[in-house]
Amino acid sequence: MGKMAAVVGPVAALATEPGEDAFRKLFRFYRQSRPGTGDLGGVIDFSAARGTGPGASKVVRSQLSVSSVSEHDAHRAGLQPVNKWRAYGLEGYPGFIFIPNPFLPGYQWHWVKQCLKLYSQKPNVCNLDKHMAEQETQDVWEQSKEFLRCKEMNKRRPRSLLEKLRWVTLGYHYNWDSKKYSADHYTPFPSDLAFLSEQVAAACGFQGFRAEAGILNYYRLDSTLGIHVDKSELDHSKPLLSFSFGQSAIFLLGGLKRDEAPTAMFMHSGDIMVMSGFSRLLNHAVPRVLPNPEGEGLPHCLDTPLPAVLPRDSVVEPCSLEDWQVCASYLKTARVNMTVRQVLATDQDFPLEHMEEKKRDNLTGFCHLNDQDSQIKRARLNSDS
Repeated sequence: MGKMAAVVGPVAALATEPGEDAFRKLFRFYRQSRPGTGDLGGVIDFSAARGTGPGASKVVRSQLSVSSVSEHDAHRAGLQPVNKWRAYGLEGYPGFIFIPNPFLPGYQWHWVKQCLKLYSQKPNVCNLDKHMAEQETQDVWEQSKEFLRCKEMNKRRPRSLLEKLRWVTLGYHYNWDSKKYSADHYTPFPSDLAFLSEQVAAACGFQGFRAEAGILNYYRLDSTLGIHVDKSELDHSKPLLSFSFGQSAIFLLGGLKRDEAPTAMFMHSGDIMVMSGFSRLLNHAVPRVLPNPEGEGLPHCLDTPLPAVLPRDSVVEPCSLEDWQVCASYLKTARVNMTVRQVLATDQDFPLEHMEEKKRDNLTGFCHLNDQDSQIKRARLNSDS
């Protein structure tokens, strides 16, 4: 399948390093790209009516299952009615669905707060656990909030724990070393995120989707996500859901092999991506988080506060201005992404494992989300996950 982004503008002139595949070439190009120049001219922007950029000719409208999600249930999750969503696909990528920000005004506040304040708490697992005692990471939010409130006054201060957070796992906890899930490494999946995921999956035609595992990635402006395929789940017939909040990023969607050049697209705050069917097992990566063109500010969709009055049975909870002040300070130079998966098919169990494997430490692997100031982590970044 031909990918426009491989031959657009400055990309075509980029020299290929020895042993470098087509995906790696594009990854390197966008990692080094300069916002505000022609470097990003080949990136599809779905936030426009039908997508912009040279690759926009590949953009097609996707049909949603409007009747599968009631307006009431959508509102409970903080979403607009499904008939107001815009959904797109890409020619050559069956099963890929991109939904530009379908959240109701203000409701992103809840999901940002959950990622920073609640989901980072124990018993969930995070990258800090490998290097710190459990009591030191018991409540990352409480240990960080005052640092972040004073961020503007003291930019030379040490980074807070929240700013050192790179990933959190939910539900069935992914083992970065063995690249497997297991029945004995599980904590309850957050009910609000499960409900949100079920509504989005149903709207995309996947009724009965069960949110069983989540990986939250916390990006700084110098963070990247390496080229990989999400294939550790035992049931690939169910979709992978991705929710983005905060600063924008470039997402690369490739083919089954890395010698197929990827298509580049922007992910903005509130955007949702669904990878299913053929697209479920494609190579993908995030080579670049983009600073706000207006300086250290937030995307405008985050300017509106969460409504004071919420539906009685809403899964969304109030967000105080004090909490949002911390969230906003964090997001001025950061991005958060939630990916949600169903691990097992209906009535499926994990295969029996050898006792030796069960004894392995679930936290021995490096984090796959990396900062540019670590060459050791960069080496990990450049390998498939």
